[in-house]
Amino acid sequence: MTFAPSLLERPALEVAPLLLGAVLTRGAVSVRITEVEAYLGEIDPGSHAFRGRTPRTQTMFGPPGHLYAYFSYGMHVCANVICSPDGEASAVLLRGGEIVAGIDEARFRRPTAKTDAELARGPARLTKALGIVLGDDGADLSLAPFDLDLPLRPSEFATGPRTGVSGLGGGSEYPWRFWVPGEASVSPYRRSTRQARR
Repeated sequence: MTFAPSLLERPALEVAPLLLGAVLTRGAVSVRITEVEAYLGEIDPGSHAFRGRTPRTQTMFGPPGHLYAYFSYGMHVCANVICSPDGEASAVLLRGGEIVAGIDEARFRRPTAKTDAELARGPARLTKALGIVLGDDGADLSLAPFDLDLPLRPSEFATGPRTGVSGLGGGSEYPWRFWVPGEASVSPYRRSTRQARR
């Protein structure tokens, strides 16, 4: 079922489970999403938009069904699906998935992957396999080269703390990571190094 923007006009905590099992396509490569994280904008201390609009977060405040892409640690691109009504910063980070089309192209883009399960396991690997670049920030996921196809039925899922999030937004108080149990493409939980040292 290709998505309608109205399906995403809800907070990220409601949208995140709906994206599990969805197939995101960019060009020749398609990924079935198996792991996501929810971020609730200005009320979420783990969100980029916690302190409001900035040049980096402007896209997060845009209409649902678009892509929020950003540099992580200045070298990796990560991608989010924007949700909630236009003007509210709420997004779902795409953390992991299984390549279901274009696997040869994904292998070419990810030559260091030891197995096919590793091709899109982790947010930077997922974007690399799909060919998502920083210039895709703000792209409409209903228009070529993108396509977002939601599953007909919600997937069973597990929840836990968001991985690698430091400060108030990390830890067990924010079990806003969602994943499909038993999937090899789900990345292992990684606690923030800053939290671990406290």
